[in-house]
Amino acid sequence: MKRVAILGSTGSIGRNTLDVIRRNPGEFRVLAITANSDIDTLGLQAEIFKPAFIGVADAVCAEKLRSKRSAQCRKLFTGLDGLCRLAEQKEIDLLVLAISGAAALRPLLAAIEAAKDIALANKEALVMAGQVVMGLAARKKIRIIPIDSEQSAIWQCLEKEERCGLKYIYLTASGGPFWNKPAKFIKKCAPEAVLRHPRWNMGEKITVDSATMMNKGLELLEAMHLFGVGADQVKIIIHPEAVIHSMVEFRDGVVMAQMSATDMRIPIQYALSYPRRLSNTLPKLDFYKLHELRFVKPDLKKFPCLALAYRAAKALGTLPAVLNAANEVSVSEFLRRRICFGAIPRVIEIVMDRHCNRKNPELAHILEADQWARAEAEKYIAKKGIGVNK
Repeated sequence: MKRVAILGSTGSIGRNTLDVIRRNPGEFRVLAITANSDIDTLGLQAEIFKPAFIGVADAVCAEKLRSKRSAQCRKLFTGLDGLCRLAEQKEIDLLVLAISGAAALRPLLAAIEAAKDIALANKEALVMAGQVVMGLAARKKIRIIPIDSEQSAIWQCLEKEERCGLKYIYLTASGGPFWNKPAKFIKKCAPEAVLRHPRWNMGEKITVDSATMMNKGLELLEAMHLFGVGADQVKIIIHPEAVIHSMVEFRDGVVMAQMSATDMRIPIQYALSYPRRLSNTLPKLDFYKLHELRFVKPDLKKFPCLALAYRAAKALGTLPAVLNAANEVSVSEFLRRRICFGAIPRVIEIVMDRHCNRKNPELAHILEADQWARAEAEKYIAKKGIGVNK
């Protein structure tokens, strides 16, 4: 029985992971679960799955859980340092990293240092510090298995292939709610419209990233590090049906595609059970009902976040960390209605323009660039005030 720790169990990926485990009794045991501040959901999960370890990043919420929780565990870990210590526990066979944003980087590195295999659902850690993360994983001889449907698709297509034969990776994108809407319409959209994704049920931040197509930009950088390719080898295609989750083209002209229903539990299950494939009762493709599969080249003028991501991917150094940090701040401010949707790429571009990129950075330089970019984005938004909304 594989013992699984889920960092970020109360989010969309975490809840789906627990559902996969529930559907496969005898295959997995939930050893640990964590949340940032949603202790109500975490408490319910603890009562059902009875983990040995629980982690809460927010110290105040951790104390509330400690004082009232009915589900007992062997140890409660608090704060970011606590999550790192939890990730190092020797009993863990596989760690599912479902924490969103840059906050995942330190627990990820701690788990790799402790030689844990990782099922990775976080893009931002590899965007920020892909060379550091993958270098450490290689030295520790651990596996990083992607959970995101696109990266899982590429990983499955390449699993038994010689990497030297790879020519292009095709990252497919649903296009979010706006791929076929005019640019003028998009810029003034309220959060309610942005959060109505046509295909996937995801958290707020990643849903906004889907609408700006920044999620594909982050996946571009993630794929470069996961599969050892350059930015010019990764092509992004809008595929509204979201049936083909990604493709790879080899130098002999053969293209391999991974297809499945749009259900995150499918790649999650494979990441948990790898190298085995388990049966399930999840949705399946019905090819007789697939009337068409469309493929559209993304408009970089309509989706400037994607162009900014390609810029960071070609420059590398500390610029990807700056891109990610400025995006996180901008999305947060948009969801709080402090800037308009169209201001998100403007803020990111201003911060990137002001950054002095450092090539071949160490971890300390990456973290410094991350903090600088957050402060710079916040300062720019505060200085412009209501003008950013116009």
